[in-house]
Amino acid sequence: MKVLVAIKRAIDYNVRIQIRGDASGVVTEGVKHSVNPFDEIALEQAIRWQETGDADDVIAVTIGSESAVDQLKTAAAFGCRRVIHIAADREVQPPVAARLLANVAEAERVDVLLMGKQAIDDDCGQTGPMTAARLGWPQASFASHIELQSSSARVTRELDDGLETLDVDLPAVITTDLRLCEPRYLRLPDIMRGKKQTIERRSIDEFDVSEAPSLELERVTAPPKRTRGQLVNDSDALIAELQNRQLL
Repeated sequence: MKVLVAIKRAIDYNVRIQIRGDASGVVTEGVKHSVNPFDEIALEQAIRWQETGDADDVIAVTIGSESAVDQLKTAAAFGCRRVIHIAADREVQPPVAARLLANVAEAERVDVLLMGKQAIDDDCGQTGPMTAARLGWPQASFASHIELQSSSARVTRELDDGLETLDVDLPAVITTDLRLCEPRYLRLPDIMRGKKQTIERRSIDEFDVSEAPSLELERVTAPPKRTRGQLVNDSDALIAELQNRQLL
């Protein structure tokens, strides 16, 4: 069983996001970046399979600038036996990422392509389904529990109205949700081992894909500030205020 985990470099979830003055995006310079948290969950699940013998080989792949190598070293610290960097000097949108990941998955002949359900920087959630469509593989998104079998996987999905369990044939694309597992804290020896891991480098030019963006970002604005709440003395005053605001 071979597992490919796709990870993305994203602004760390603890960072307070700042909007650029010209509203062209968010400030990324001098800001801490980490592995996208949902992808980190995918990494943890894949390594657990490797430790229990359910997976023989776990490979991590990322697409991005040279800075993304830091996140691959984190994947190596988790325990990935191989890490692949596809160098791209500009933003890679989901349609292009899906083509690249599909090419790598086919070339490596993996059984499972695992990735987070979405990235916290753009919240698109499109790369997983698009990659499955490119490959012609079954997919299971928003996974909160996965049971691997010899030629299939049973996946419990989190939906707005409850849980859904699917049996999908392998190879398949599975995207991970928050409650699948909790990523481990990396120990110093693991981090040092990850820093020494050999990075397999590829260029986006090696793939038959176009980097031309299909989506155009027009403007980024901060959400409106919340107004201060109003204290009321009793339920009658609350009902009266709601009626006054035409909420009842």
